[in-house]
Amino acid sequence: MKQIISTDDAPAAIGAYSQATTDGSLILTSGQLPLTREGELLDDASIEDQTKQCLDNIQAILQAEGASMSSVLKTTVFLDNINTFEEFNQSYSDYFDENPPARSAIEVGEVPKGAALEIEAIAVAEQ
Repeated sequence: MKQIISTDDAPAAIGAYSQATTDGSLILTSGQLPLTREGELLDDASIEDQTKQCLDNIQAILQAEGASMSSVLKTTVFLDNINTFEEFNQSYSDYFDENPPARSAIEVGEVPKGAALEIEAIAVAEQ
């Protein structure tokens, strides 16, 4: 049965979606923008700092469900400029230095709110 995951430690949803959902075995996060939990968009920050904020948001959502970044099976990354991939990847690898999850990283025409990237994750719910 689907359950909604919500935490004040990550930015609130800005549309008709939940921060994440779970069926008790998997956690699926919505795409996380580089928004602080107060809702400030870090669109003028470096790609490294925007990546860090997106992943901090995912980490907070997972922790609300008792999971961690080591539980992540797959991420999908939407970049507004594939030429920033190397810088993004340096920041990303700080969160997944051992046994990283599967990942797709693609360039898209635009990311919501003018951000440089958006990241979503699928994780195993801690049993």
